[in-house]
Amino acid sequence: MSEANLNVKKEKPVLPPYEQSLHRLGRITGIAAILVFLAVPAAICLYFDAWPDMSGLLSGIVAVSSVYLPIGIIEVFNYSPMLGAGGSYLAFVTGNLANMKVPAAAAAMKAVGAQPGTKEGELVSTIAVAVSSIVTTVVIILGVLLLVPLTPVIKSPALAPAFDNVLPALFGALGVMLVAKRWYIAVVPLAIMTVVFLFGAPGNLVGLMVPLASVIAIAYARILYKTGKVKK
Repeated sequence: MSEANLNVKKEKPVLPPYEQSLHRLGRITGIAAILVFLAVPAAICLYFDAWPDMSGLLSGIVAVSSVYLPIGIIEVFNYSPMLGAGGSYLAFVTGNLANMKVPAAAAAMKAVGAQPGTKEGELVSTIAVAVSSIVTTVVIILGVLLLVPLTPVIKSPALAPAFDNVLPALFGALGVMLVAKRWYIAVVPLAIMTVVFLFGAPGNLVGLMVPLASVIAIAYARILYKTGKVKK
C-alpha cells in the first residue's frame, strides 16, 4: 500500500465550523446541566449537614436506573436522527422530549416541508426545540405564579376531562400525521402494541413499552426494506 493511501486513511473527517461549534457547545451545556442537577442536592446536604445513607442511595440509584437508563439510551437512537445535533443537545438538556420537543420539531418540519436528516430539517428542528423550551419555561413560570388563583378553575368538573386527555390528544394527532405517511409500516407495530397493552402490559413496565415499540417498528421496517416492499 502506498504512502499516499496510508495518509488518506489516517485523515479524520473534518466537520464544518458550524457543526464543530454546535458539538462543542452541546457538550459544554450537557456537562454544565449535569453539574447543576447534582449541585442542588449537594448544596442542600452541605447547608443542613444531612447526608444520605450510601447503601440506600446506591440501591435507589440501581432501582431507578434499571428502568430509566435503557429508556434514556434508546431515546438517543430514537429521537436524534429526527431532531438533529442541535435539537438533540437542546432537547436532552431541557427534557420532556416525547411530550413537547419531538412533537414541536415534527410539526415545524411538516409546516415548512423539511425532511428529518437533512440540513434544512436540522435547522428547523433546532429552532423549534429552542422556541418550545422558551415557551415551556414561560408557561411554567406563569403556572407557578397563577397556580393558587386558578386551582378552583382547573379542578372544576367542566375542565377535568380536558386536562385528563391532553397527552392522548397530543400523541393521537402526532401519530395520525406520522402513520398516514407510510401506514403499511406502522400497522403491524401498532397492532402488536395494542395487543400488549390490552392483555399483558403491567403497570410498572409501561415506561418500557416505548423502547419495545421502537424495536418492533425498526425491525419490521428493516424486513420490509430488505424484501423490497418499501424504499428509502
